[in-house]
Amino acid sequence: MAVLGKQRDIRMTEGSIFQQLLLFSLPLLAGNFFQQCYNTVDSIVVGNFVGKAALAAVGSVNNIINTLIGLFLGLSAGIGVVISQLYGAQEEERVGKAVQTSLILVLAMCLLFTVVGIAMVPFMLDLMSTPADVYNEAATYLRIYFAGVSGLMLYNLGSGILRAVGDSRRPLYFLIFSACLNTALDLLFVAAFRWGIAGAAIATVASQGVSALLVLVVLTRTDGCYRIAWRGMSLDKGILRNIFIVGVPSAFQLAVTSFSNVFVQSYVNRFDSSCMAGWAAYNKIDAFALLPMLTLSVAATTFVGQNVGAGNWERAKAGGRWAMIMATVSTLVIILPLMVFARPLCALFNQDEAMLAYGAYFIRVISPFYLIGNFNQIYAGVLRGAGDATRPTIIMLVSFVAFRQIYLFVTYRVFGTLLPVALGYPVGWVVCSILLFLYYRSGRWMKHSFLTASPEKA
Repeated sequence: MAVLGKQRDIRMTEGSIFQQLLLFSLPLLAGNFFQQCYNTVDSIVVGNFVGKAALAAVGSVNNIINTLIGLFLGLSAGIGVVISQLYGAQEEERVGKAVQTSLILVLAMCLLFTVVGIAMVPFMLDLMSTPADVYNEAATYLRIYFAGVSGLMLYNLGSGILRAVGDSRRPLYFLIFSACLNTALDLLFVAAFRWGIAGAAIATVASQGVSALLVLVVLTRTDGCYRIAWRGMSLDKGILRNIFIVGVPSAFQLAVTSFSNVFVQSYVNRFDSSCMAGWAAYNKIDAFALLPMLTLSVAATTFVGQNVGAGNWERAKAGGRWAMIMATVSTLVIILPLMVFARPLCALFNQDEAMLAYGAYFIRVISPFYLIGNFNQIYAGVLRGAGDATRPTIIMLVSFVAFRQIYLFVTYRVFGTLLPVALGYPVGWVVCSILLFLYYRSGRWMKHSFLTASPEKA
């Protein structure tokens, strides 16, 4: 029988909560940083060596990519929750079955997403009202990206399995290597070979493929219960059902939210390419600024999942409180320098004056609301770790999709200015945080573990 808990794994069911969240989060934060470096490096290289229109093209396709990838990441969340709960309960055999079931599921999704992603390119670009001067370059980037999307998906599966058992270090090492490789290939293909936006896309998918190969080799060679056994793989229907219980609502929420952001992008596209480029620069910077809260949300999911699996609900709730404190402090540290150095940060991508003005404007208007965003991210992480994905999904869809789209539709037609568009994200965060806080305080989320009976009350 395989042994649970090799040295690289972190069992979070005992010991200092703050220390365990910190030790788990730091490698994960660094890993997420390098994950963000992929597209950010693409944007920096393209913006400086190809031009402002190419930067606008790369930036405008993020929501299209995230619409399909969100479906996968949601299911990955279900995989992580199931494995972390089984691992916390020390059910070694079922951990192995969960890994095999997850791999079969993801291999099927790789084929599906490649085909669907490429087929959706014209439709999605038209839906966003993509201007003619960036349309062809955006289409080229998307087709190459989706042709190689399997690397991203397999890496996220493998790293998610490792993180579910408390190992956030090795995924970090792989990301550091592949991000450095991506940077080198970007410079080679775009700056040296002059392949333009196609070179940036090829560099990204090649680097993601390497990271996927590395993490799969580790999972194949480990002697832990989460080892991938390629021969005789079988799908466990009960475990698949549990993955879907958590993963499908999360997948639906992430995909629909990203799809709704396509419409947010369409409002930005109604101004000009300088505004689009400024929005692209803001979004790249924003992705880094949000990393602490997003990382602690993932850490909270793993922490709560393991402790719920062990039947320790009080410790699970305490982990959520510590994650909230840590996210708030880290966000406070980030906001002020972000606002002060907004313009120099945007200048990393392109030196066009109009683009710089737009990018700095977006940063200074939106970044103070990150403190509100902490609440919806941490509470959602806690709820998913406990096995309750349906309620936070409904709340996020109401806030990020229905409310945000109604708000943008009304305010743009009444005012027709940029400020209401810039506030589109923050107003959704405010509504979502209030609703998630109220649901969390109700205690009804403490009834959804796959393994243990819930307590009588929160």
